[in-house]
Amino acid sequence: MVLNLFYFLSFLAILSAIMVVVSKNPIHSVLYLILTFFTLSGHYFTLNAQFIGVVNLIVYAGAIMVLFLFTIMFLNLKDDAFTGSRVWFNLSAVLLVLVFAGILVVKIIPAQIGVASEMEFNSQIGMVENLGTTLFQHFLVPFELVSVLFLSAMVGAVMLGRREKGEKNF
Repeated sequence: MVLNLFYFLSFLAILSAIMVVVSKNPIHSVLYLILTFFTLSGHYFTLNAQFIGVVNLIVYAGAIMVLFLFTIMFLNLKDDAFTGSRVWFNLSAVLLVLVFAGILVVKIIPAQIGVASEMEFNSQIGMVENLGTTLFQHFLVPFELVSVLFLSAMVGAVMLGRREKGEKNF
């Protein structure tokens, strides 16, 4: 049952990711990207990482995609906005795909894929308690550095968005 769900989610994730790239309408691309995020969250749930799956749904499929949709609708992009040589664009895209595929193949071939036995399986590995314990025991310094980085980004955004005296909106 889980294997069939994995294959279904994988097929749907790959198909929707391809549709993100192939779709000509930017709104459709964002909607396909939302579907991709939902399928990836399904993968997290099947791997017993419920916290990461829920965070993926809330942050990426929720907040980030609303921001993308708002930006695309605000810019009101048309097909005539993309002028220029499509040949160079297509050639560079194919070259980039080939480079990434080559890197992927070079990294996958030497990898050793093992099968976990039922005796070694820990069903609590993806739970919030274990994630928090690992985060605060082994990765405390990087966690605190990221929090300082986020704090400085918030202060910078407030300072950039602040109006001076006598400044009008538009």
